[in-house]
Amino acid sequence: MATHVQVDAKPDTKLEAARVQWAARFTAAGVPIADFQEVTHSISRWAEWCQAWCERAAVHEKIGREALAAGHRLSAGHHLTTAAVCYHFAKFMFVEDIKQLRAAHNKAVECRTLALPHLQPPGERIEIPFEGKALAGNLRKPPGERRPPVVVIISGMDSCKEEQHYVEQVFLERGMATFSFDGPGQGEAEYDFPVRHDYEVPAGAVFGCMQSRSDLDGDRIGILGASMGGYYAPRVAAFDKRVKACIANGGAFSVIDNFDQRPQSLKDVYVLRTHSKTVEEAREKTRPFNLEGIARKITCPIMIIAATEDRITRWQDAERVSREVSGPATFLLIKGASHVASNRTYQHRTQCADWMAEHLGIPKR
Repeated sequence: MATHVQVDAKPDTKLEAARVQWAARFTAAGVPIADFQEVTHSISRWAEWCQAWCERAAVHEKIGREALAAGHRLSAGHHLTTAAVCYHFAKFMFVEDIKQLRAAHNKAVECRTLALPHLQPPGERIEIPFEGKALAGNLRKPPGERRPPVVVIISGMDSCKEEQHYVEQVFLERGMATFSFDGPGQGEAEYDFPVRHDYEVPAGAVFGCMQSRSDLDGDRIGILGASMGGYYAPRVAAFDKRVKACIANGGAFSVIDNFDQRPQSLKDVYVLRTHSKTVEEAREKTRPFNLEGIARKITCPIMIIAATEDRITRWQDAERVSREVSGPATFLLIKGASHVASNRTYQHRTQCADWMAEHLGIPKR
């Protein structure tokens, strides 16, 4: 672990912001709170971020591999999943050094893939052909269900499938399968494809794969998206009627109308994942990310979550989506919550799973 603390140095504003703003998101995704505190306070410069988190991830990876070698498969799955999410957070916003970013990302994928067979329930890596490349995802199925419905989990601009373990769990516990995948501009697909506003295209390829499987009920597909995924999910529901229920958390009605208020660190991420050269170019590329005239095409049940203290996306955008859809809408505004309400998971995570189970025909548990 790097410990290059410079007491008299000028504070690194990006690092300071990370310490203050990201604890809830990290812990909600499975990072131990002690790890967050120790790693973020062991460095004095943002430039040390990726290496420091990779070093902490390696601790969890070593424990996981030792457990696997000793035949303790459940423990291995747990520790390797923690390693994967730590490696993910090493790279997720670290756009200054692409070599470090990709190395950390490769380790995140490696650890999560190694963990999959040893989880409860286990998972399966799937690669879906898409525009000459492939979209990678992790399928997990609940035990004892012959053909369960499936919830497709859509990540945000700086997220990916390796961050979704604890989101998956609440659906799996209620008898639904989950498929967390990396779409264009996300995770494994970010190098081959920029983010795209018409997310119904990659989602359609995913739905086709889900419907081709005899072990899933392809007539009962739900989707959940958070942050940028909270824009993607309603758009997909508007254009693809295979979606029977949709959950959108912290998504924008119009991305460009929320762009300027966002921190520089996130704008830099937009540059990378829109495959742009400047923030101005990236900003302009977000213009088509707009639900104007589209939200009204949503006819399936939709649950929309917003947070009063969201500084990334105005909560009023979510309220507008709920007003404009044509189908039944449930609008949940969480007071005191930050972006995607990661600091208030107890107010929406299980509630989302219960709502989705009801709309996909799963008995109450």
